[in-house]
Amino acid sequence: MTLLTDLSAWQQLDAHFEGIKNVHMRDLFDQNPQRFEQFSLSLNDILFDFSKNRITDETLGLLLKLAEQADVTGWRDKMFAGELINHTEQRAVQHVALRNRRNEPLYAGDERIDQEIKSELARVKALAESIRTRHWRGHSDQPITDVVNIGIGGSHLGPLMVTEALRPYSIHDLKIHFVSNIDENHINNTLETLNADTTLFIIASKSFRTQDTLFNAQTAKKWLMEKLDSEQLLHRHLVAVTSNVEAAVEFGVAHENIFKMWDWVGGRYSLWSAIGLPIVIAIGSENFDMLLEGAYEADEHFKSAPLEQNIPVIMALLGVWYNNFFGAESIAVLPYDQNMHRFPAYLQQADMESNGKGVDREGKPVDYQTGPVLFGEIGIASQHAFYQLLHQGTKLVPADMLAPISNYHCIANHHRALMSNIFAQAEALMKGKNEAEVRAELEQQGMDEQSIARLLPYKVFPGNRPTNTFLFYTLDPKTLGSLIALYEHKIFVQGVIWNLNSFDQWGVELGKVLASHILEEINQGNPVSEHDSSTNGLINYYLERKPKKLG
Repeated sequence: MTLLTDLSAWQQLDAHFEGIKNVHMRDLFDQNPQRFEQFSLSLNDILFDFSKNRITDETLGLLLKLAEQADVTGWRDKMFAGELINHTEQRAVQHVALRNRRNEPLYAGDERIDQEIKSELARVKALAESIRTRHWRGHSDQPITDVVNIGIGGSHLGPLMVTEALRPYSIHDLKIHFVSNIDENHINNTLETLNADTTLFIIASKSFRTQDTLFNAQTAKKWLMEKLDSEQLLHRHLVAVTSNVEAAVEFGVAHENIFKMWDWVGGRYSLWSAIGLPIVIAIGSENFDMLLEGAYEADEHFKSAPLEQNIPVIMALLGVWYNNFFGAESIAVLPYDQNMHRFPAYLQQADMESNGKGVDREGKPVDYQTGPVLFGEIGIASQHAFYQLLHQGTKLVPADMLAPISNYHCIANHHRALMSNIFAQAEALMKGKNEAEVRAELEQQGMDEQSIARLLPYKVFPGNRPTNTFLFYTLDPKTLGSLIALYEHKIFVQGVIWNLNSFDQWGVELGKVLASHILEEINQGNPVSEHDSSTNGLINYYLERKPKKLG
């Protein structure tokens, strides 16, 4: 591929940026009263308003030209066809196949996968429904009341985010818990309120070798065995989702309780697979089908909509515009729905693990910025926390704001106040408040000139801070599925433009390898000297002071 910065569209954008970088969005709105109609798109009941961005018709045209020159449509078609686009691991990228609703053959490389997907989904639904209907019984013949998902990364964040987001659709006397941290406080705090007779553990690990997950799984198994008469009864309390069936069986999981993972599904894209078992248990098979349906409809939109009307393509291009031309190093994701409180954390992994890379597909270091730092929180809480920096700080932080028009249980005065905040914050970030407006406001309050001069600089808001706003009728399973898939495809498009493999994650390996080696040293308990002086000092300091009960 031609080096990104050598593309004609890139060079035209570079020149265009010089002419637009100081243009204020206030002026853009004044010049074009139809800006909202021109720069907004819809998918079903999801409205995507991108009019509050520092763009013009010319900007958008050049960005779309960049997408064409980077062959976004070609790479998209390769992904949906099941080609081995994850070239460093020689794998297809077929999480989209997990939610395909057409009755058609699907492939990962040369392997046909559609029948196996259907079969495994049927098994997941059968187990979930047996738990939801209280037919699945623990060793003492009592129904399951608590399900604990033990996983980390994509085996944790996806199911956790969705079950929280779709809480109104759950059975509330059937509790779903999530344990990910190797810190014993996480598993201990979870177990202390549970009854082994009525608890089911899901061990979610693609490799069944991840240290964090296995330590927690071993603690859970030990806890169970203190209550069970025989290891033969574990099958009533242990299931696993993994591609390493042999390791799961050796651990003690009955073969019939093991659900399949495939190498063509990355962990951070796996909630649509058997990794979503906790979701199906929580919200039921029909609602899970609607989650898949929403994602499928977003997939179809991404596959078929022209680039200029394609929501994830526009999302991606706007991100490239700020990241690579304005030098914005971060993006904020700000849901105005309490149940979406884990959505930013989920997207943080999806985005930063996918495109947080400095080497292109040819193995060459890039000379341009790639994936941004993604952060976020619930919008209302954030207004009283980091919005200060968004409004008046020295850093440009583009933001996505998401809000439902109605909640599942909608208290009118609450919701009107909620919506007034998202509209006001987006407007304030765009417009700001200039010196003349601040002065007029202070004069109206009767403040004298000396006081005005003293206070005025602190009350000026520069504005011109870009936001995208997503409005949807309510956060039901279908809408959530569409939102997740739109962001997945945004990440994919950005990876294509930056010439990255968005589907490997070699950067997580080094720390894991070093941790295993250091654990051996800690277990031996002898002073160490082979590391750098800081690491040696820290390990030795710990060894001298660790409690004797730790060995």
